[in-house]
Amino acid sequence: MALTLREATRNDAATLLGFIRELAIYEKAEHEVAATVETIEQSIFGETSVTRALICEQNGVAVGMAIWFYSYSTWQARNGLYLEDLYVTPRARGLGAGKAMLRRLAQIALENGCGRFEWSVLDWNEPAIRVYETIGAEPMNEWIRYRLSGDTLKTFAES
Repeated sequence: MALTLREATRNDAATLLGFIRELAIYEKAEHEVAATVETIEQSIFGETSVTRALICEQNGVAVGMAIWFYSYSTWQARNGLYLEDLYVTPRARGLGAGKAMLRRLAQIALENGCGRFEWSVLDWNEPAIRVYETIGAEPMNEWIRYRLSGDTLKTFAES
């Protein structure tokens, strides 16, 4: 039952895509996944990528992932670490994989002088919220996240 963490490599692109699809199914948004092995290879492992990923393995088999990048706080004048997605496959939940990846990301944040480690969670995802609260994370209730995407993004950019 040994868990190990490692930085993902280009060879993990298909594994990451599998986890992304599993996560999308869990979040009832599989129809929104446009990622492919090729786009993951470019966006996470390409020459200009600002995104990184961790793989969590149990006895050498991948059971989870964390995809992250550096953000920036103008008030702190420091980078932050933003966790885009954390996923643990159902058969490995309860083994500590999620907490292990969160802990490693917290270590990476501190090693790189980050002032913050942040992420978002769907308001109905009670199992994840419970994990986050057990490690001392606090919700940022006064902040509302906004998004432009797809045709709306294009229309606004061209206006």
